[in-house]
Amino acid sequence: MASQIAITGEALNARPVARPGEILEAVPGLIVTQHSGEGKANQYFLRGYNLDHGTDMAIWVDDVPVNMRTHAHGQGYADLNWLMPETINTLDVRKGPYFADEGDFSSAGNLHIGLIDRTDKSIAQATAGSFGYKRLFGMGSSKVGDGTLLVAGEAGTYNGPWDNPDDTRKLNSLVRYTQGTALDGFSITGMAYSNRWNSTDQIPLRAISSGQLGLYGAEDPTDGGNTDRFALSARVAGTDDAGSWKANAFAVKSTLDLFNNFTYFLADPVLGDQFHQRDDRIMAGANASRTLNGSLAGRPMETTFGIQTRYDAINLGLTDTYQRSFLSNVRSDKVGEASIGVYAQSTLHWTDWLRTSLGWRGDYYDASVISFFDANNSGKSSAAIGSPKFTMVIGPFYKTEFFLGAGMGMHSNDARGTAITESPTDPATKLAASPLLVRTKGAEVGVRSKLVPGLDSSVSLFILDQASEIVFSGDAGDTSASRASRRYGVEWTNAYRPTPWLELDADLALTHARFVGDDGDQAALYASLAGYPLAQIGNAPGNYIPNAPPMVASAGITLGEKTGWFGALRWRYLASSPLTEDNAFRSQPVSLVNGRVGYRTDNGWRIQLDVLNLLNTRTNQISYAYGSLIKTDSLYSLCYPAQTAPAAVCRNGVMDYVVHPAEPLAVRVTVAGTF
Repeated sequence: MASQIAITGEALNARPVARPGEILEAVPGLIVTQHSGEGKANQYFLRGYNLDHGTDMAIWVDDVPVNMRTHAHGQGYADLNWLMPETINTLDVRKGPYFADEGDFSSAGNLHIGLIDRTDKSIAQATAGSFGYKRLFGMGSSKVGDGTLLVAGEAGTYNGPWDNPDDTRKLNSLVRYTQGTALDGFSITGMAYSNRWNSTDQIPLRAISSGQLGLYGAEDPTDGGNTDRFALSARVAGTDDAGSWKANAFAVKSTLDLFNNFTYFLADPVLGDQFHQRDDRIMAGANASRTLNGSLAGRPMETTFGIQTRYDAINLGLTDTYQRSFLSNVRSDKVGEASIGVYAQSTLHWTDWLRTSLGWRGDYYDASVISFFDANNSGKSSAAIGSPKFTMVIGPFYKTEFFLGAGMGMHSNDARGTAITESPTDPATKLAASPLLVRTKGAEVGVRSKLVPGLDSSVSLFILDQASEIVFSGDAGDTSASRASRRYGVEWTNAYRPTPWLELDADLALTHARFVGDDGDQAALYASLAGYPLAQIGNAPGNYIPNAPPMVASAGITLGEKTGWFGALRWRYLASSPLTEDNAFRSQPVSLVNGRVGYRTDNGWRIQLDVLNLLNTRTNQISYAYGSLIKTDSLYSLCYPAQTAPAAVCRNGVMDYVVHPAEPLAVRVTVAGTF
């Protein structure tokens, strides 16, 4: 497809970034941000989706899935804080539900990160910078028997500009043994990661405007979390006279404890609304595929058959807390979720200038939920879904190819939402269960050309329909339903290398995203009461999708060779987006510039200076609009201790922008040597 690209690890590491996940912004049209502490998964935006922490964008590292289904904080939670950018070999990007080997969470995008097997020389580097940033990294490889042993590790700390320092403490390691090549060989990889941090979550704009909180202040300074991840995986691949094959297996043990407070004093006017989300899981799985080379009617054809399996054993908890101390249980669950996907895809080369791929994928999911505090929210569910896939490539003509893709896909919903019958906080409130699997449909046409020497340019037009955006709200312990949606847009991607030491790139993505159909009983009443800001009663009517960006743009310049001076300058832009369904609240546009300059010697030493938010732009990493309550609100005194305001107003709080500011200008200096 025109939107299908491969990016080298060298290109990724040439980008000045604030956190590991931001290297994914090399994917055209993708924005990676953070609205909390540095140990929490990033927030992703792609093709008109606020992907939250990963839903509808599948991420794989060394063929191990990163997205966590039925997660305590959000469906598809994809934490990449454990990824060491220096260990990346390639990033393969595919967008849309057109590929038979892509299953859950892959409708908007599929990102496959491959790891390096060896280094020519060992490397040691140290980085120090603004706001207490420190990082030590080392990596080396050596011959062991018939293969290569690679070892890498990092340790880092960071406070950030926040009044309440993040106090991030991260340890990370990787050990990898390989023999042969990626096509004929095997690898065994072990990883271990631990992180502890405080969080400055989003805060209401009215608290900043009134001076109650500084720009980098926190309404609840006890927010934060800790996480651990241990992984072991193995890959093997081979070729023979009939074609090729590959297989892999993995096991991941991960835990997350997350303390957040997004509404402050809305639910509990005395102790506040902080809650604790606990996710403790073992994820295991295996995948295998076989590709056969053959012919049909005398024309060359490759056919791939594959199977993908996964099982998650998950312990989940949601409790109300005060300064990270337990107050009360909301819900506690034990979930077992198994899936199997089978697929087949054939690519036929009709002529030298025409090839087509036709595929089909079948997925089966089975889940069981044991709810410890409410047996009525226990249950079992299963679902199966089939997804046809098709792509066509015409060309090349004058170094230009035309692409067409169409297909169906899906994503899974949180298993707890499929078994729920009543609210965890109010059993008298009955809730409808959500489906386990949700259908998506998409199509895309595009063109890619290398007609101009040194220029790789592509344009893609896409449409993506989703049957429902029902998700499980880990913050509330229940389901959050929405209507079907449609997104369509255009992506324009350009990379120009006029000389070996200079590369220019520019990307533009425009998307129209709307809910489909009438909002019906979601229509709401707005009321304005004198003396305090607009208060929300119910949900706003309208078809806008909150946090769906209509435009994403980026541009950059990278220069330098293997030795001598090098540098990079990168700009990324996220347009103003609707924050409520009626478009009454909109985010500010976000425009940030990062820069790098450095020098490499011929004996392997390197020194570089990264400047993040080079223009010291005052903007927000992310913005929301919802009801909350702080003690300085006039509504607070109207609701507590004697409720003189309407009950619905007290329940929904003060409707306001809630923001997480971007970090100000920061510098980081890195010194690295090889030996």
